[in-house]
Amino acid sequence: MSNPQTISFHISGMHCTSCALNIEHILNKTEGVTSASVNYASEQGRVTITNESVKDKITHAIKSLGYTAHLDVIDSEDLSEKERIIELRNLKIKIIFGGIISVILLFGAMIPQAPGFLKDMVVMAILAAPIQFGVGASFYQSAFAALKNKTANMDSLIALGTSVAYFYSLFVVVFKNYFETNNLPMHIYFESSATIITLVLLGKYLQIQAKGKTSTAIKKLIGLQVKEATVFRDNQWITLGYDQIVIGDRILVKPGEKIATDGTIIFGITFVDESMVTGESLPIAKSINDSVIGGTINTSNAIEITATKIGSETMLANIIRLVKEAQGSRPAIQNLVDKISSVFVPTILVLAIITFIIWYILGPEPKLINSLISMISVLIIACPCALGIATPTSLIVATGIGVENGILIKNAESLEIGNKIDTVIFDKTGTLTMGKPQVQKTFFDLNINELEQLEILSLVKGIESKSTHPLATAVINSINTDTKLNFEIENIQELSGKGMVATYRNQNVALGNEQFLISLGYQISDEIKSEIVTMQQNAYSVVLVGMNQEAKVIFGISDSLKDNARAVIDELKSKHITPVMLTGDNQVTAQVIGTQLGITDIKAHILPGDKESIVRNYQKDEKVVAMVGDGINDAPALAASDVSIAMGSGTDIAISTSSITLLRGDISLVSKAINLSKATMKNIQQNLIWAFGYNIILIPVAMGILYPIWHIQLSPILAGGAMALSSVSVLTNAIRLRKVKI
Repeated sequence: MSNPQTISFHISGMHCTSCALNIEHILNKTEGVTSASVNYASEQGRVTITNESVKDKITHAIKSLGYTAHLDVIDSEDLSEKERIIELRNLKIKIIFGGIISVILLFGAMIPQAPGFLKDMVVMAILAAPIQFGVGASFYQSAFAALKNKTANMDSLIALGTSVAYFYSLFVVVFKNYFETNNLPMHIYFESSATIITLVLLGKYLQIQAKGKTSTAIKKLIGLQVKEATVFRDNQWITLGYDQIVIGDRILVKPGEKIATDGTIIFGITFVDESMVTGESLPIAKSINDSVIGGTINTSNAIEITATKIGSETMLANIIRLVKEAQGSRPAIQNLVDKISSVFVPTILVLAIITFIIWYILGPEPKLINSLISMISVLIIACPCALGIATPTSLIVATGIGVENGILIKNAESLEIGNKIDTVIFDKTGTLTMGKPQVQKTFFDLNINELEQLEILSLVKGIESKSTHPLATAVINSINTDTKLNFEIENIQELSGKGMVATYRNQNVALGNEQFLISLGYQISDEIKSEIVTMQQNAYSVVLVGMNQEAKVIFGISDSLKDNARAVIDELKSKHITPVMLTGDNQVTAQVIGTQLGITDIKAHILPGDKESIVRNYQKDEKVVAMVGDGINDAPALAASDVSIAMGSGTDIAISTSSITLLRGDISLVSKAINLSKATMKNIQQNLIWAFGYNIILIPVAMGILYPIWHIQLSPILAGGAMALSSVSVLTNAIRLRKVKI
């Protein structure tokens, strides 16, 4: 048996959230599918399957409901856009035709001065027929497909409601003599059924048109992908299609051209505009050995790169994939909406029958006519479209806003929880600071001469070269000696978060903080202790070097704070969010930095392995915790947090370990991500209030609650217009989220 795999694919033909729920229901019952979710707003299905052979079953299951699954389409976004354009064009033709006929029918039915032939019931039946069975054919197709699978959807309500109106009217026409003989009122509703179908299609047209505006970020990202590149092959530069590029290819990028794929510069110096991928507004200086991102624009000079990633492995492809997954994911609030929607249509059918019975028993004459009018109004006005799109449309807009600002949101849950964050834990280095520490001062034991100093510096350089710690890099960069001692250094070990040990000429050597050297039994002179205090008071991180069980050298290292770090901390505090700083520095140094930032909750002397437990301790106190780290050594703490935010600067590790990745090193994106979360949830709540409120208020009106007092009975035509307006209103409000300043 193959390993389970998760696939995402486009689904054509969905009309409403009920369609999505019905597809999801049948997929979850399909053999070989372990889980399935379908998003109506993004038109995406996402299933986890046990093996490749299940794909055929998925295609068949979806087809049985009257929809089409495109499992083998690579560019589903392009397909979705083409389908959207075709559907809008077809709808436009239907709406124009339906509108003209509906106006003629309304004119004949409601205007006393209308020509006699327009008032003729047979003429009206003939005019209404192409609307009912041609323009409205899609409602019947969808309703019958749902009925075949023992389900119901929005189209079921439309088909049933308009059919009752049309066929009752046709019954009156066919049995006209019977009605006249028995002195029965001959009310017909051809104009109502035609107008309702046209209005519903108009609402759908506006909805599809508006929905196209919600996914602009995805379209822009896909537009960044390069179709061709200039590649050096067989000792000459040739133009190749993007899909012909292989790892290791040498690629020429001229000024103004997009960089074809992720790579490393091997020739040239330039500036690169990364704004569409990382949100960084200013072009970034790039030179030899610097990494570049496919899809970004070379703005200055010609450069040559070597391809390091291609196709689906590139950063741009990963971002597009993750944004699509986020748009297809669901927050907890959507699960509640889905449960309500799943029983909504059957409930409405029951309410429509109850409405008919009550009006027929208690209503005024003509009882049958009034009963039918109210029942049709209930069926038409209750379509749950607005309810179904209330959440996903806001999420699609929000993830798009995030990408445009350099915030990559991986799932809807992080947006929902982000609204509740009350504690943000920052790893100091690389988040609050620039992440590029430098040695500010070097202090030697007073008994060491210049020759010994050079030897010790070379020794330190040899040992620290085996470490990837930022402080080790700072120490190496501060040492200019070229003396080579590597062949004499043995047993080099790095103890995570503590320091390094080695042997040199049969002597033990240790590099690390004061506590580390003391724990190994090293002696520290009064002069060095005094210098340590001075350095700590200046907010320097202190690295000691010990030999012969004595501390010989101190390096005072500092990392400058990011320019807007204090402003971000102040903004969080203004929102009653507690900032916390984690650092491996000693308490004195940490306190100085905390004071500069305005952070009072400081955890010093923290080892990488301790960060996760600190996160969990805050959670035990019922705090909703966001952890902000670099996505590498902070992975356990990020995983433990309620919302993990990685200061990724575009790294794959950051993208894979966090629920939110900040695509550039701007700490202000932390507060922007939280602001976006709050704005999104507020927008969703507004949508749900409108959608629920619309149904709660207007369904009783359609049932006739206003009739006993004010003799108001809702017209089916007005019900159709109100139903269309509700969906458009929700979509318009979701799009309004784009104007929110985060």
